[in-house]
Amino acid sequence: MAQQPDTVTRILDTAEVLFAERGFAETSLRNITSKAKVNLAAVNYHFGSKKSLIQAVFARYLDPFTVRFHAALDELEARHAGGVIPLEELLETMARSVLEVPAERHSLKVFMRLLGLAYSQAQGHLRRYIQEEYGSVFTRFTELVRQATPELPDAERFWRLHFMLGTVIFTLSGLDALRDIAEKDYGEHVSVRDLVRRLRPVVVAAMNAPLPEPTPAQREAG
Repeated sequence: MAQQPDTVTRILDTAEVLFAERGFAETSLRNITSKAKVNLAAVNYHFGSKKSLIQAVFARYLDPFTVRFHAALDELEARHAGGVIPLEELLETMARSVLEVPAERHSLKVFMRLLGLAYSQAQGHLRRYIQEEYGSVFTRFTELVRQATPELPDAERFWRLHFMLGTVIFTLSGLDALRDIAEKDYGEHVSVRDLVRRLRPVVVAAMNAPLPEPTPAQREAG
C-alpha cells in the first residue's frame, strides 16, 4: 500500500509530460509505462483506460484552478457589490488564478500546452468531461465578461475570448523560447509576471477593439 500513491503519481507525472510534448493520439500507454517504469497492469488498475488517464491529468490542474478561480470571482463580486466588474479586473483575476496553479504541479508551460491540446486535439470524451466537471466556472466568467462588454454581440464576444485564449496559450506554452529570444536579442531577463504584465494590455485592447465592418452579405441581411 505504501507504494500505491508513488505509482499513481509517477504515472500521472509521466503522462502529462508526454501528452504535452507529443499530443494524445501520438502517446501510447506503452510510451507512458516505459518512461514511468511501471507495467501496463498498473495503469489499467489505477485508471482503467487511456481516456480516464487523460481526464486524471487534466484534473490535477483544473481541480485547483476551479477552486481558486471561483474564490477569486467571489471576492471580485463582493468588492463590486453587485455592480459590473471591469474587464481589466476580470482578466487580471483569471491570469492570477492560472499562474498560481502550476506552482503546485510541474510547470506553466505544461499546463498551457495541455490547455492547447484540450482545444486542438480534444476528443468528444474530453470535451464532455471538461464541460461537465469545470463548465460552471467558465460559464460564470463568460457571463461576467458579457456584463463588462455589453456593446459586443454574443458571437463577436465568443470569437474574441477564443482569440485571447489562443494568444495566452501560445505565448505561455512557448515561454522558454520567448525568454531566450528576449535575452539574446534584446538583453532582457523576463519573468512570468513581466510577460503577463505585457500581455494584459494587448488582450484588453483586443477585447475592446471596434467591431469589424460588416460584410456585404451582412449588410444585405441587415
